[in-house]
This record gives sequence, C-alpha cells and structure tokens, in this order.
Amino acid sequence: MTQRAHPKTQTPAGRGEAVPRGCTNLKLRQLSRAVTRHYDAYVAPTGLKNTQYSLLSHVVLLGPLKPSELAASMRLDASTLTRNLQPLLAQGWLTQGPGADARSRLIEATDAGRAQRIEGQRAWKQAQLALNARLGPERVVALHALIDACLAELDAAGEEESP
Repeated sequence: MTQRAHPKTQTPAGRGEAVPRGCTNLKLRQLSRAVTRHYDAYVAPTGLKNTQYSLLSHVVLLGPLKPSELAASMRLDASTLTRNLQPLLAQGWLTQGPGADARSRLIEATDAGRAQRIEGQRAWKQAQLALNARLGPERVVALHALIDACLAELDAAGEEESP
C-alpha cells in the first residue's frame, strides 16, 4: 500500500518529506474566519461578539489590570485592544479607571460585565461542544497542541530576531 501526498502538498521525487504549498497565513486566516463565524453564531444572541466575550473573560479572570498587561495576555496590539474595549466600556460591562500613578489606567469588569460574561460563557460552551463534535475531540486536542507549539516557536524566534 503506497501513501499518497495530500493534493495540496508536494513530495519531492525520491524523498519522503512533505513540502507545504500555498500560503500558511491565508490558510490560517481562512480557518480563523470559519471558527469565528461558528462561535459568533452561538455567542451573538447574548449581545456579545466572540472577540468581546474573549476580552470580557480575560478582564474578569485577570483584572483589574493595565491595558498593556491585557494586550500582552491576549496577544493584541494596543490599537486593537483600544478599539475592542470601546463597546464594552460603552455598555458598562468594563470600566477604565486610574492606576497606581497619574499616567496609568486599570481595566476592571463591572457587576453587569461579570453577569454578561456568565451569559456569554454558556453560549461559548455550546459553541465549543458543537465544534468538538464537528471536528472530533482528538483533532481539536491535536490542533490546540500544534497551535501552542507554533506560538512557542514563533515567540522564541521573535526574541532572537530583532528588526
């Protein structure tokens, strides 16, 4: 029985190693958009977008914290964090108040924000269970492990490479 290469990979003649074809960034963005649509379909009825639920959860679990700490824990740049915080602040689910000194700020969840997170968490759990059922738990576990390993490798490479 011979193994055949996946149609989107190439195996050089005489060698058993696969060579990726196509753009990894594009493939990851396509996957990300598909997964986001899946979660949004479950979370949207709570009044939250998937990104807002994630941000609210981080603040509830880690807060109160500085915006820079929140951005680092979520792997977001400052401008994306600022843009994503605005609707949550406007809804009264988060507050941004003074920090330890005059130049710092702290982000904290309000009681309404904690209640909204609980509602969002129920919907998120249903989305996660549905995704696990659709893809298979083994594939999801393998995907998580691969993503974590890739992030660790890229983080290590980023520390070594300075522009």
